[in-house]
Amino acid sequence: NLLFQLLGLSIATLSTVTHYGLHFTLISNISLESNSYRVIHHAAFYFGICLSMTLILAALLSSAATVRESRCLTAMGFFWFALAFCGLIPAACWRYTHSTEVEDSMMDVYDLVYEEVRRNASSFRRHELTAIHNAFLCCGKHSPFGDTANVEGKTCPPGQAHDAGQDCLQEIQDFLKKHMVFVSTLLGVTIGLTVYGMILTSFLWFSIHFSSNLDRKGKYILR
Repeated sequence: NLLFQLLGLSIATLSTVTHYGLHFTLISNISLESNSYRVIHHAAFYFGICLSMTLILAALLSSAATVRESRCLTAMGFFWFALAFCGLIPAACWRYTHSTEVEDSMMDVYDLVYEEVRRNASSFRRHELTAIHNAFLCCGKHSPFGDTANVEGKTCPPGQAHDAGQDCLQEIQDFLKKHMVFVSTLLGVTIGLTVYGMILTSFLWFSIHFSSNLDRKGKYILR
């Protein structure tokens, strides 16, 4: 049960880092309403927090059921594990069927800001582009339109020329892939342990049930 509590805390920590981390909040604040990233950003946070609370509650109920040998608490623990499982399966399916949606939406935000700055050097977007370059430690991108030296000279980190710096689209892609490795690993571990929790609580319920029935056998009441 301690394992499930730690798992719930890990999910809550990862959700909080994803939601409040500099890289993610920066892109979320800049993205337009038409871009799907902001919706995904908030939905992932609330899903992670709800999932962590569900697992912690299921673990606490299972612990209490074991101590008190209560079939009711055991059934409640199974219910919360099953609820977590029902949420995890659609999340896992979405992760693998929309594997590039988050990546594409983040790069779309960068493309939009970069092209607006390129067309209008005095645009307020220049401050946002500078913030992205500083956060991801990258400098510009390979543009088919050319004429990028002026943009990068004003928005890249000091002393980092485009030739020496990282292409920002590639850097955003690499950063997100590393992050999604943690998400996918934690998602897989959580699904496995949730199934284990459901099996464990089912076994505990039947054990308490049959033990209770055996205690009644051989007892007679004299009237």
